[in-house]
Amino acid sequence: MSDLDYFLPTQRIRHVGIFDFKEIYNLCFNWFLDEQYDFAEKNYTEKLSTKGKEIEIEWAALRKATNYFRFIIKTNWHIIGMNDVEIEENGRKIKMNQGDLEIRFDVILEKDYKHQWENSKFFKNLRKTYDRYILKARIDKYEEKLFLELNNLISQVKEKLALSSSK
Repeated sequence: MSDLDYFLPTQRIRHVGIFDFKEIYNLCFNWFLDEQYDFAEKNYTEKLSTKGKEIEIEWAALRKATNYFRFIIKTNWHIIGMNDVEIEENGRKIKMNQGDLEIRFDVILEKDYKHQWENSKFFKNLRKTYDRYILKARIDKYEEKLFLELNNLISQVKEKLALSSSK
């Protein structure tokens, strides 16, 4: 079985106010495609209530780093009370959304995702030593790379949310 390393706590973005849901969704979706992740939307649920829409979205994105390492980013969206609003900017009316948006990101460095070290009990036990002592510097490098990638995405989303709320 591969080893999943959740080396960071869950990263969160929370925004209460005005935002452009379609723009934020497309930004994240295109970021994963541009970064060459294999991407799947595991869940998209939309419920209507008197307070507005409640939306839950679950994404899983995978990308091979080497034959031994794979990057995984799990993204969970939760939007409560989303309503359409119209705002005026420079004399033009713009359609936006208003609500409580939270996006959570879990980043995982998966080791031995092809299960190559599973063939025998000896190799299975040897892998722990291999990871801990021989690959330690490489593991740290890939964890840093994955952290920087996620930070890039989070920064872009926060920038869009800040621009949306300033309109």
